[in-house]
Formats: sequence, structure tokens, C-alpha cells
Amino acid sequence: MSTVIRVENLSKLYRLGEVGTGSLAHDINRWWHHLRGKEDPYSQIGRVNDRTKKTENDWVYALKDINFEVRQGEVLGIIGRNGAGKSTLLKILSRVTSPTSGNIRVRGRIASLLEVGTGFHPELTGRDNIYLNGAILGMRKMEIDHKLDEIIDFSGCEAYLDTPVKRYSSGMTVRLAFAVAAHLDPEILIVDEVLAVGDAEFQRKCLGKMQDISRNQGRTILFVSHQLVAVKTLCGSALLMGDGKVKGKGDVTSIIDCYTLNSPEHRSVTNWSEKVDAPGGSHGSITRAQIDVEGSCTSRVPVNKPMKVVIDYRANKSGSRLHVAIHLRNRNGNCLFSAANLRSTSSDKHGIGGQPHTIGSYVTEFTIAPFFLNIGHYSISAYLAVDVTLPEAHAVDCLHFEVVETGEMSQEYVGNWPGHLRPLLECRTISAPVDHFLIN
Repeated sequence: MSTVIRVENLSKLYRLGEVGTGSLAHDINRWWHHLRGKEDPYSQIGRVNDRTKKTENDWVYALKDINFEVRQGEVLGIIGRNGAGKSTLLKILSRVTSPTSGNIRVRGRIASLLEVGTGFHPELTGRDNIYLNGAILGMRKMEIDHKLDEIIDFSGCEAYLDTPVKRYSSGMTVRLAFAVAAHLDPEILIVDEVLAVGDAEFQRKCLGKMQDISRNQGRTILFVSHQLVAVKTLCGSALLMGDGKVKGKGDVTSIIDCYTLNSPEHRSVTNWSEKVDAPGGSHGSITRAQIDVEGSCTSRVPVNKPMKVVIDYRANKSGSRLHVAIHLRNRNGNCLFSAANLRSTSSDKHGIGGQPHTIGSYVTEFTIAPFFLNIGHYSISAYLAVDVTLPEAHAVDCLHFEVVETGEMSQEYVGNWPGHLRPLLECRTISAPVDHFLIN
């Protein structure tokens, strides 16, 4: 298969807090250096896009020396944490913005869904916006006329077709936008997380449509999503990005494993030693998260041992009712369960989780029983809320651990236990009388 996208040494430099380069003098100076073949005078060597650390430098690389190729018919998933440079890369590929340096070679027509409502006019009806968005994406009026019924049927918005788009919900807008882009029959389709606002039925419909245009029509798809299950289902290969750089490219399973298991933010303990770095707000902040097994901090948890998830947090105001919650996810990003310290014990109606906090430090421990989780890799996100419902702080995937086999039950059961949970349930076996099995 031929190469339809080739990206070579692509970089994008931004000035924080400013539009453009800041002044006409800077623009002229940059143009003069480019004309003489010299390096951009405002680029900072080694300055990467790490959004978690404050710097005195005003210049930052959203992308730095990006190199990769995409072949015809390939479905490429692009993953990475927020601020990794995924959306900037897709905007450059879609020609929404231009790169600071580097080359991009694209063969074929591109249709892109970058943000909800892109290319739609709020005062126009859904029908008018189909023609407008189709024209922006390169469709002729006769082509739109021919596919209008298919677009309307796929979107599921026929009842609202002659209503201004400003009356639409974000989900309805995405439905209409994806229907237009999918029926454009582009050589390259770029989708950036917009399907996350759609309902489950429409997401399945969109994934099915993208699989169809890739497998049956040989189209190329670039798919950005934080839903790793969708990426694994749709894509055959993946690109991992971090701090504006390509961290890896290859088989989708191995890249997802690299992202979920080997990322430096996944560990058995995460400390926010600096108050300014601790996730939180005016009411409270999370200061530490740790996995504890029998008094030791570890990321390898024996399946037959209880483990504790220890969350340290600080109350910054007196009178605030702070609640700690954790979400446990498997390696594909599926949430297996959530837990919160709404009460200290099951019988305590007014535990520390329900009482107003005074200013100071607190610790909440969640205990996961032995033989509850099956062997495998998991991640934990920690959250801090005010009065249960108001989000105050979140630390996504701040902990990562692996449940490992101890061999105690391997003799009784040969092979891998199925599922994510592996509870050791209480059971009883008795001898039943013969007539118990007789059928009257």
C-alpha cells in the first residue's frame, strides 16, 4: 500500500499568553532568519511542552520533531494524555494552522472533525449546514444532493433538520457533522475526540461506519480518543504522544500497553511535594497517593494479599466537607468500580467523611480484599469533592499496579482465570438425595 501521509521533522512553536509571535519586530526577525536559512531565533532548544511545570520561558513547543508515515487504508489511533500535542498535530494535518518548521505530504482529500460545531453556522438550519459543511469539506452541490437522504438518515436528526443549529445539543451537532464527513467519501478521515459527546448508540454507529470505510473502501483514518477500548477496537496501529513528541508507533496493543503500563505518571506512589503542584482548589488538595501491601509501598500486588490505596489530602478551609473517591480501571481504561469515604464505617452515619473538616492534613485508606481482583494491570485515579457533588481535585491515573499470581490455586485450575474480578466466594456442597434429581 502506498503512503498517503508523510510527516518529517514537524514542529510547532507557540508563545504562551500571546497571539502570534508577540510583535511585528519578532515576525520580521523570524522571517529574516528563515530567509537566510537560519534557525528560528525564538525557538528554545530542549524546551518541551510539559504542562505540569511552570517555567519562566514564554516559548513552548506544542510539537517537536514529529516523524511518521501513514499508509493507505491504515486506521491509526493517536493517544496520549491531555496536552501531549494530539489536537495540534491534527489541526496542522487539516490545514487549520501551519507548522513552524518541517514538511507534510498528503495524498488525497481530507475530511476532519476537530471540534463540536466546526464549520457550522448557528443561525442556519441543519439542512443548510449540511450543504455549507459539505462545501467546506470539498463536496459539490450535486454530490450533496445525491447523498442528502443517506446523511439525514445516518444523523438521526430528521425531525430537527429545518431548525437552526443553535437550538441543537452538542450531541445532535456532532451527529450531523459526522454524517456529512463520513459520506464525503474522503481518502483521509480525521476524527478528534468529538464522538465522546455522543450517546453510546451513536458511538457504536460511528465506529461501525469508520470500520466500513476503512476495510471495504480502503480509506485512511486518524482517530484521536481517550477511550482506549474504542481505539483498540477500531485501529490496527497507534501513535503515542507525550510532551509534544512521538513516544512510540506500532501495533495498537503494544502502544496501549506502553501508554498504560510504562508511562512515568503510573507508579506505586505519587507525591505532590510542592503546594502549587498539588491537584486541588481553595477547599482542599490531594498531596499524596500510594499503594500499600502489608506495610510496604509496591506496584506488584500478590493476588492473595489485601492492598490499601492510601490518599493523603489537606483541608484548606474550615467547615468544608471533603470526600475522597477512587476509580479503578483495567488496562483498557474501563472503570471496574468506584469507592468513596462517605462514611468511616458501614454503620457510621457521621464519620469523618460526613463531618466538616478543620484546616489540616487527613488520610483516607481504601482496602481491597485478597482474591478480589484477577491478575493483570490496573490504574487508579483519585478525586476530592466538596459536599459530595462539587469536584475540587482530580489526579487521573496517579497510581498503577499489577496483581500477580501466587500459585496457590494453579494446581486446582489450569490456565488463566477469566474476567477482571476473581472473588473467593463462600460456597457449600452437600449430598442430595436420589429423588432430588427425579423428574415427576
